[in-house]
Amino acid sequence: MPLRIIFMGTPDFSVPTLRAIAEAGHDIAAVYTQPPRAAGRRGLELTPSPVQREAERLGLEVRTPTSLRSEAEQQAFAALHADVAVVVAYGLLLPRPVLEATRLGCLNGHASLLPRWRGAAPIQRAIMAGDAETGMMVMRMEEGLDTGPVALVEKCAIGPDMTAGELHDRLMAIGASLMVEALTQLGINCLTFTPQATTGVTYARKIDKSETRVDWTRPAGEVHNHIRGLSPFPGAWSEVEIGGRMERLKLLRTTLSNGVGESGGILDDRLTVACGSGAVRLVEVQRAGGKPAAAQEFLRGAKIEKGMKLK
Repeated sequence: MPLRIIFMGTPDFSVPTLRAIAEAGHDIAAVYTQPPRAAGRRGLELTPSPVQREAERLGLEVRTPTSLRSEAEQQAFAALHADVAVVVAYGLLLPRPVLEATRLGCLNGHASLLPRWRGAAPIQRAIMAGDAETGMMVMRMEEGLDTGPVALVEKCAIGPDMTAGELHDRLMAIGASLMVEALTQLGINCLTFTPQATTGVTYARKIDKSETRVDWTRPAGEVHNHIRGLSPFPGAWSEVEIGGRMERLKLLRTTLSNGVGESGGILDDRLTVACGSGAVRLVEVQRAGGKPAAAQEFLRGAKIEKGMKLK
């Protein structure tokens, strides 16, 4: 049976779930998303979130509070008289009055196999750690950080060269269909929840800019995972000399390779780079202010030779 739903989400990752819920025929009472942010080259233009744009396209009411802690905001939320709230990468803390304001609570779509990778950056952290598998989960929200009981799970393999961007797109499609299934079961009162395991808990802290620079002294496998886990955003990077000056080079795609040499040293004309042990080959890169380019295309415009170093 159709449910009356409050949807809460902000980035691109949330959009397929919002769209799928609308297409399934549920009554979306309102969409909560983070306020428009400054964007553009000068950072002066306020840009609505991807969820706001999709909600407006669907003709839905959009609310953009900066916080849900005030009594007025909590009363406005409760006044929607929703059956359930659906939360996918919203980005704001839900206080207890909000969690308890709907008849059936709040369902969260989370991109990991909980309790592994609770927190803000589960997709990136799973790849950076070298995980071979992750997935989407639908859980019931509690006040703790991603601690609630789990209803539905769909696993997803992480390929050896898969980037965070590729995994993001795969999981957001899985998440949309999984949430619709959860709402279908909830509507006929057959959605069951299982407490999370108490062992194997890890936290996916937000990616900090300080950890994006590549450390070539690490083993090749770790360097490879680091680069693909941060691709395409925020992007791992290194510096290399181009035209007599040091230039930052964003590294978007690599593959494991063979080779031995000084860490960061370029071993051949195919951009194979030595690591602390082993080597990686750069497959796709991006110069500052430029567009992503295949390694061979990049080499046609930049004189990078064997014996040079990435720092």
